[in-house]
Amino acid sequence: MKRLISLAVMIFTAVVMVACSSPIKSETSRKNGLNCAFESSVNITIDKLNAEGILKRFGDGMWDIEFSTPNTLSGVKLVFDGGNVSASYKGLDFSVPQSALPVKAMMLNLIEAVDTNARLEELKGSENDNLLEVSGSLEGGDYIISVGKDGKIISFEMENNKLKIVFSDLKEISSSQEQVTTSETTVKEIPTEETTTTTGSTESVIEIPEQNAEEVADIPDTEEVAEIPESEETFNQETDNAEETFDIVEDDAEQTVEITEEY
Repeated sequence: MKRLISLAVMIFTAVVMVACSSPIKSETSRKNGLNCAFESSVNITIDKLNAEGILKRFGDGMWDIEFSTPNTLSGVKLVFDGGNVSASYKGLDFSVPQSALPVKAMMLNLIEAVDTNARLEELKGSENDNLLEVSGSLEGGDYIISVGKDGKIISFEMENNKLKIVFSDLKEISSSQEQVTTSETTVKEIPTEETTTTTGSTESVIEIPEQNAEEVADIPDTEEVAEIPESEETFNQETDNAEETFDIVEDDAEQTVEITEEY
């Protein structure tokens, strides 16, 4: 009996000691600072791969990242637009390189986790060193999003994937800066409407000269213009004058001949 009591006391003591050694994390909430467009420097660690770059979020499902390191990724830009992913290097489009495939997969996890939580009114999680840790699960595994007092993202982790993304120098992007890359679709639609309007104006401008051309064509009226100079009358007058002059010369010549003969 005494042995049982002693065993129970030992178990209870061990449980208390374990409980005391583990800090109790209280569930709390914080304002949601994820639902905004932002730009941030990021340091990405995936197992043995380490990469750095500039990450931008323009809206739900619209992100892009441009890498500065390592050399195999430097200058590569990945654009995420809904379910589509495209890659470019210094403005030249190409398929996503093999070296960027792991980052692409992890970026898709980050985007899904952040966008899902960005739709919430407030963030809920546990406090840890003045950070709020928001946990969740994806098809790719469990994740933890750590946010600061302002609700902005500080880091994103997926322990089972050996992934950690640390955000620094995060700043919101104004509406005028939002996807100049994002919404290429939107940017293309606006000029199309303007082009259509301009084309319409062009048609109107073309019609006006055509009408004027008809009026101008009526004014000269080549037949009337031909009659105005009266070239035939002028020619006849010149001919008559020439004949009269010739007659006078002939009369004078006859008179001169007659006077000479008399002498």
